[in-house]
Amino acid sequence: MSDKKSDLSRRQFLQKLGLGAGATLAAMAMDPLNVLAGNMTKPQAKADGNAKNQMTYRVQHGTGEKISLLGFGMMRLPDEQDEVDRLVDYAIEHGVNYFDTAPMYKGGRNEAQTGKALSRYPREKYFVATKMSNYDNRLWQFDEARKMYEKSFRELRVDYIDYYLLHGIGGSGMDDLKHRFLDNGLLDFLLKEREAGRIRHLGWSYHGNVEVFDFLLNHQDEYHWDFAQIQMNYLDWRHASLNKRSWKRDADAEYLYDKLEKTGVQAVVMEPLRGGSLARMRDNLRERLTALRPNDSLASWAFRWVGSHSNILTTLSGMNQMEHLVDNIRTFSPLDPCTDAENKLLEEIADVMAGFPVIPCTTCHYCMPCPFGVDIPGNFSYYNEAVEQQILPLPDKQSADYMPRKQQFTEGLKKALPDAAAWATQCTDCEACLTKCPQQIRIPNQMARIVEVLRMR
Repeated sequence: MSDKKSDLSRRQFLQKLGLGAGATLAAMAMDPLNVLAGNMTKPQAKADGNAKNQMTYRVQHGTGEKISLLGFGMMRLPDEQDEVDRLVDYAIEHGVNYFDTAPMYKGGRNEAQTGKALSRYPREKYFVATKMSNYDNRLWQFDEARKMYEKSFRELRVDYIDYYLLHGIGGSGMDDLKHRFLDNGLLDFLLKEREAGRIRHLGWSYHGNVEVFDFLLNHQDEYHWDFAQIQMNYLDWRHASLNKRSWKRDADAEYLYDKLEKTGVQAVVMEPLRGGSLARMRDNLRERLTALRPNDSLASWAFRWVGSHSNILTTLSGMNQMEHLVDNIRTFSPLDPCTDAENKLLEEIADVMAGFPVIPCTTCHYCMPCPFGVDIPGNFSYYNEAVEQQILPLPDKQSADYMPRKQQFTEGLKKALPDAAAWATQCTDCEACLTKCPQQIRIPNQMARIVEVLRMR
């Protein structure tokens, strides 16, 4: 089947040389002009000549596949399949061809939604990415993990998966990596599946401990990773490690990106908007951006910044509204890379935002559902918005604007979360959420911060 396809031959040839499908230097040695051209941020003509497609593409180093620089993150899809289909139709019509999902998204329904939408198109029209989400220790058993792997094929309605990831490595350190992928033989199995062609490209998504990140790249000669997915945006570029804790040796996105580039592994970017925080910011910061590009959204600045880096294969956006999809496609069709002056401005804005006492939540919803009904990302999202709008932190109680701002915070929370049963006040400190959070946030502690503001007199 897929191992017979011609687009695998280049990767297999590189692997036989012992260089790996993702090795940039090896690919350049074989065909330097083509590889360099693949890093240019310019639109490529669609095969069917669709005039609506002005999308910018990047070339996958191992196979020469053209991947849309905007990738569709399917995690936050609407519940209605008709609406999912409408979003996917618009995306494909305008050149998006990379779709990212996982077995655990949407309560286990996301792969099926994605498969239904994409299966209406010829298989060569799209690239689908999914993951081995074996977080539960029951799934550390090889047979159980293999069932998850095989179910992904059925749900996605495919006989090969284009991009397959070890999901969320690093969050719990090296022991977690060993339990989930190494000691049980699961990684060896996935490597053989890639060799057989049922997996086209093998990689991983990174959350957390940089020791694991370094380990996987330091063993590139053994594993030949084709890509890696990292959190990267202009705030985390030099400020991610400010959130590091004793149990989470994190690293700035600049370090992650540079090491991937040096190793010859292309990057897939998640959280380009930092959980939406870069699409909303204080008025004085927003005004600095709109003064330069009055017709551009705040989100477009973040996407342009990411896309301006040549080793990015695709940039994921979790688009569940047509207006977001349309705006993002406009940004990448074609990409207008950031100038030096714009990069400097974004660096200055990041320095200011890094000083805000926000909670580093990206609203990924991995922590949900809460057994006591708390809307964890909803509470955090509102708290961060209150910080960004300068409602928080509250001034001294003797200040004239203390009570008005406290009341503004409470009224805003009621509007953001109308059901009080979802408020942070319902948190019982059960800690069921702690092991689920890829950002390693001490969620009960942060809930207590919100409760404290509500109860202050």
